[in-house]
Amino acid sequence: MSIVVSCEHGGNLVPDAYRDAFASCPPGLLESHRGWDPGAAEAARAIAERLGARLFVAEHTRLLVDLNRSESHPRLFSEYTRTLPRDERMRILAEYYRPYRDAVEREILDAAARGGRVLHVSSHSFVPVLHGVQRRAQAALLYDPRRPGEAAFAAAWRTALRELAPREWVIRRNYPYRGSADGFTTHLRRRLGDDAYVGVELEINQELVGGAGWAGHVRVLADALSAALPRWKKGG
Repeated sequence: MSIVVSCEHGGNLVPDAYRDAFASCPPGLLESHRGWDPGAAEAARAIAERLGARLFVAEHTRLLVDLNRSESHPRLFSEYTRTLPRDERMRILAEYYRPYRDAVEREILDAAARGGRVLHVSSHSFVPVLHGVQRRAQAALLYDPRRPGEAAFAAAWRTALRELAPREWVIRRNYPYRGSADGFTTHLRRRLGDDAYVGVELEINQELVGGAGWAGHVRVLADALSAALPRWKKGG
C-alpha cells in the first residue's frame, strides 16, 4: 500500500506579482484561518515522517486560490483575486493551482497503477468558534461514508486516537464539514474506485495549535494513524 500526505492550506505567502491585489487586506487576515490552516503543515510533516510517506505542502495563501476547491467552485478565488482580469486568474491557476494539484494526483495515480491501495491523508485545521458557534471536537476525520474503505479506515484511526489522545479530546467523523463535499479528495474519488483510493481529511481544532502541548498532540495524531494501519488492513 502506498501512502500520500498532502496539505493544501499549509502556508500564507503572497507572491510578489500579486501583492497589489492584497493591498486592502486588513492587518492580521493572512495570519488568520482565512489565510491558511495553522498547524496543518506541521501535522502533515509529522505523519509523513512517521509513515515514510510522500509529502506535499502548499505554501501560498488560500486567498490567492483555494487548492481544496474544484475549478468550478464559486469560492475558488477570494475577494482579493476573483475581480482580477480573466488572464490573471488563468495565470494563477497555471502557476499555483494546477502544478500542486497535478503533482499530488500524478503521485496517487502512479501508485495506484503499480497495484494495491493508495491511502491519501489531507491535513487541515479549523477555528474553535465560527459565527458564534462552538466547534465541539479536538480532531475530526472527514471521508465519504459511501466508500467502505474510507469508513473502515476512519473508524480505525478514531479508535486509535481514543486510546492515545488525552482523555478530554472529542474525536468526531465528518465534522465540522462533510467529507463528501467539494474538495481535493472528492475529486480524486472520481478518478479511482474504493478498491484503489482511500482519501481522508484530518481536521485539527486550532485551539490545540502552538501551545505548550502542541508537539505532543502532533505526535499523538501521527502515532494513532500508524497504530490504525495494521487494524484497518486486517479488517479489510
